[in-house]
Amino acid sequence: MIVFTEIAALKAHLRTERFAAAHEGKVLQVGFVPTMGYLHEGHASLLRYARKNNDLVVLSIFVNPIQFGPNEDFDRYPRDPDKDKHLAEREGVDVIFLPSVEEMYPQPTKTIVRVEELTERLCGAARPGHFDGVTTVVSKLLHIVSPNRAYFGQKDAQQAAVVAQMVNDLNMDVEIVPCPIVREEDGLALSSRNVYLEPEQRQAALVLSRSLRDAEQTVRENDQITAGEIFRQITRSIALEPAAQIDYVEISYFPSLIALPDSMSVKDAEGDILIAVAVKFGATRLIDNIILAKEVS
Repeated sequence: MIVFTEIAALKAHLRTERFAAAHEGKVLQVGFVPTMGYLHEGHASLLRYARKNNDLVVLSIFVNPIQFGPNEDFDRYPRDPDKDKHLAEREGVDVIFLPSVEEMYPQPTKTIVRVEELTERLCGAARPGHFDGVTTVVSKLLHIVSPNRAYFGQKDAQQAAVVAQMVNDLNMDVEIVPCPIVREEDGLALSSRNVYLEPEQRQAALVLSRSLRDAEQTVRENDQITAGEIFRQITRSIALEPAAQIDYVEISYFPSLIALPDSMSVKDAEGDILIAVAVKFGATRLIDNIILAKEVS
């Protein structure tokens, strides 16, 4: 495993690897997993998908300042590069890209990559400018690495949809591969921000997966249920937890993220349905979701 901190050195290494493969009559398949570090088993699952389907696996670790708002947790976002390297080596990563902020943004950036409409709801409504920062840095990373495939966790379903839209709109030659949410045994979706939770908040946060799971079961039992009824069921369930402060509960088509009308029944929905929640426990904001494939309804 090789660690690079400079863009030019990483590009040179990947050119060399591709040239060597071409010399042997092969096309090097590169899998890429972009992260902000503080890796957990959710990230490890992405690396395993990449390892299984590619010749070379690149992992980036970069806490991207331009996707954080002025009152968000950039300075205290958890970081542990040594632990990250150990997990990456365990999962067979070939290359780690670990740049500094100065390497990625040597001067104030004057170019912003923006995806319209998909970024205006869900987390985009609560975090203005967040997805501009995400799409800008992901665009930079995809141009630096030039992977065949890039892997994103479905826990942030909106991010996966936004990145896929960007790649499609800009004709980027990369396949975006969404991967399933990884959860703790008790159902809590893995997140680097879980480390912020106090023990009582950690227990309270189980209301997220429980309310989503109950909603999914309700839909399985009654496909006439409307989006508004699902919304009210989930909202009531979360509101019963005193430590939970709801940011949003949203029911929308996926991946378009167009909201379902409150009166529309699941049976009448044409396409997959995303049920997404964002809830604060103290100062920690957690997201979770489920996707109801059309065949479920």
